[in-house]
Amino acid sequence: MGLVKEFKEFAVKGNMIDMAVGIIIGTAFNRVVDVLVKQVVMPPLSMLTGRIKYGDRKFVLQEAIPATDGAEAVEEVAIGYGLLIEVFIDFVIIGFTVFLVIKLMNRFRKKAEDPKDKSVETPKNIELLTNLTELMQEQNEILKRNNPQ
Repeated sequence: MGLVKEFKEFAVKGNMIDMAVGIIIGTAFNRVVDVLVKQVVMPPLSMLTGRIKYGDRKFVLQEAIPATDGAEAVEEVAIGYGLLIEVFIDFVIIGFTVFLVIKLMNRFRKKAEDPKDKSVETPKNIELLTNLTELMQEQNEILKRNNPQ
């Protein structure tokens, strides 16, 4: 199968559109979480820890030396761990939010797939599989009664 034909099938099936929508929503969600962390979570955390701005936190390995007559300036060498703290908080918030969304979606999916729950319309494939399962169980019961071993 040619590459162009495979790409057409991929695009027509909706996979590409689903991915694009997911990426766009993910990008927007990332921006929301970024603002949430920087504007809502970090200021109270900074206040509780004595007005420390975590993004500026660093461990200095070598202090900066300004340029003097005949000597070049030496830049500061530091390990910036504060931004890592902020990114980790971003990660925890994103992870927890995705967990809650998936948990909610799974609850709705289970409710929709339950053939006994009449408040939500069960998809036809689940309904057919349930009917087949029930018929097979009935058939097995009949066979057991007719052929006791």
